[in-house]
Amino acid sequence: MFFNAKYTKFPRNNTKLFFATFRDLSRVSRVSRLKICSVNGYHFFYRKDEEGEKGFVEIPFNIMTELSLVSENLLVGLNASQREAVLFKDGPLLVLAGPGSGKTRVVTHRIAALLQQGVFASQIVALTFTNKAADEMNVRLQTLAPDKFVWISTFHKFCAKLIRKYADFTPIGQNFTIYDSDESESLIKNIVSTNTLPAGINVQKIAATISRAKNSLVTYEDYVPRPNSQLGLIVSEIYPLYQKELVRANATDFDDLLLYVARLLLGNRSICEALANRFRYILIDEYQDTNVVQYIIAKTLSYKNRNLAVTGDPDQSIYGWRGADIKNILDFENDFPDAKVIRLEINYRSTPQVLEVADSVIVNNIYRKPKILLPNNPNGNPIRTSKCYDQNDEAESIAIEIANEIKAEKWKPSDYAIFYRTNALSRSLEHALRRNSVPFQLIRGVEFFKRKEVKDIIAYLRLVYNPADTVSFARVINEPVRGIGKTTIKKIAQLAEEQNLTMLDASLELCKRGTINAKTASAIKRFIAIISKTSEASAQDCPIAALIDIILVETGYSNQFDAEDEEDCVRLQNIDELLSEAHEFDQRDIGEGESGLEKFLEQVSLVSDIDDFERGTDKVSLMTLHAAKGLEFSVVYIIGLEEGILPHDKTQNDMQIEEERRLFFVGITRAKYELRLSHVNRRNFRGTFATTIASRFLLELPKNKNVQHHESTQEIRNTEIIDPYDNIVLIREEI
Repeated sequence: MFFNAKYTKFPRNNTKLFFATFRDLSRVSRVSRLKICSVNGYHFFYRKDEEGEKGFVEIPFNIMTELSLVSENLLVGLNASQREAVLFKDGPLLVLAGPGSGKTRVVTHRIAALLQQGVFASQIVALTFTNKAADEMNVRLQTLAPDKFVWISTFHKFCAKLIRKYADFTPIGQNFTIYDSDESESLIKNIVSTNTLPAGINVQKIAATISRAKNSLVTYEDYVPRPNSQLGLIVSEIYPLYQKELVRANATDFDDLLLYVARLLLGNRSICEALANRFRYILIDEYQDTNVVQYIIAKTLSYKNRNLAVTGDPDQSIYGWRGADIKNILDFENDFPDAKVIRLEINYRSTPQVLEVADSVIVNNIYRKPKILLPNNPNGNPIRTSKCYDQNDEAESIAIEIANEIKAEKWKPSDYAIFYRTNALSRSLEHALRRNSVPFQLIRGVEFFKRKEVKDIIAYLRLVYNPADTVSFARVINEPVRGIGKTTIKKIAQLAEEQNLTMLDASLELCKRGTINAKTASAIKRFIAIISKTSEASAQDCPIAALIDIILVETGYSNQFDAEDEEDCVRLQNIDELLSEAHEFDQRDIGEGESGLEKFLEQVSLVSDIDDFERGTDKVSLMTLHAAKGLEFSVVYIIGLEEGILPHDKTQNDMQIEEERRLFFVGITRAKYELRLSHVNRRNFRGTFATTIASRFLLELPKNKNVQHHESTQEIRNTEIIDPYDNIVLIREEI
């Protein structure tokens, strides 16, 4: 590739070669041409010296950094901070990116810049937290660097692929199954029922404790319960049994995906060295959401080249409840004292009024890196808070307002989003929006794959892929009902454990022994035949949709539903939706060396809430504040701003209160033009109305004209409530 530059004399000691910024060939003429080539990230130029000798000479690093091999087209439209981050090449980098500051653009442009500077695509890996974010990065990068295939993935998918590659160094095989939280809890429940353990054990608490241990790199061998902790003592008994059952089922839970890779890197120097040599440039998005294990993976992979670039915002760290450690980003400069720190503070999303409210709230946190949000947009409308009578009043007022504004063509349905702290708050909103004929979509991506009929079909596919999967076997051996009872299943499980067999092999062995009646044996053989037939089709790379069709036909699964029954009709629609998902998957490239079934099961296992969001759908979006991360809407409602909801009643200390405040901050900064907040005087909890207290976060809003407080007249009819805004003039508004 030829570049234009002004030429100066070549000194033999090669300490200073030339100066200039390279420009497009079309814009410069009649200047010397230098041929620059790159090999494994090292740069050389072709020269002829004074004696006429020709050859390639390495360009020293300190000289290379003075040269811009990045095309000006890649930098067009970037502000000074964004440009600085994109052009930074070698060494540790921390990009503190405020909301709406063009973070994703910086990450993808920086990857493209590395490619233009001679770094091979195979030497770069970019990790993020949702499939949506990874897909968006891939799409953007393809427009910037067509035909360059950089590994951009979620952390969990990245780790799953490494485990499959290095399965010989782990306790599981390549064809392992990934269990979701329900399946993990089911396994724990089975362990509790088959072992002598205290009655009344809370399975969810045990699962959460094990998860926290794994996220802190604590294996069952290293787990030590806290003094005087009854739960800890129970976990110390169950944890090793749980892990043993996972290995026997050739399965992992979500946390194992990270834990296995971290232990692989820490315990095998040759593998660590090979991966560190391969991934010379590591980019991690949303670094504030990493946990201890992810931190170790990042540090270990980058130990050799130290080209670790992390992007994030401590003010948007909202996953402490699942192990995220805000200290990872706060202490980055302690881990890398020579790190370059760049702040992206210009906000291209929101109005100054929205940003003022966001700043006013988040400044109350102590654990953060101070920054300011600089608006790039003109002034907008004031932020509005509304005090309503109850949740029905709150929902109805929102639905009527949205319906009226859509009718007046002020906004489209897709311009609106309604956020809430927990999914339980969506019910009254759903009813109100339906009553007012407002189209909406409920963002619960994980929920679809938790529906019984969907999980049943997926379990069949998992058993085909991984015959050792005990949880999937137990789920479908008698689904649909084929006359195989719990006693028979217990016998199968006992034989499998005694003989170290898979449940499928143990079933066949039980039939051979003749210890079960002929009818049950016949049903088991038919079941095994279905799995065998589907497995044969899978071995021939049969499309996923076709595999599902085989399962549906051979099992007669859909025949158990009555198309005239409303609930059954929904179940049939869910099966059709799963088939559509499979058809869409089949139409995409699978990728060399990957099984289609493996990739499909990995995709459905690692789905997140936000994966269900359809940007092109003209509907109002309803979602939790956690699911809203990374999205933006013209008009945002945040409901349920009450003590016990936001902040949540499970918050027990200042750190947890700060995380709740960050969650509120995330919701606020999704709004582009309008932000509307609401709370109620009383709310229905499990059939009982309780008086509520306005969230402390509302008291942190600016006390000026940019925030207006409205009150529903309906609440005054039956209650006498102390106004939390005594010093503010309230604007009364009829609904």
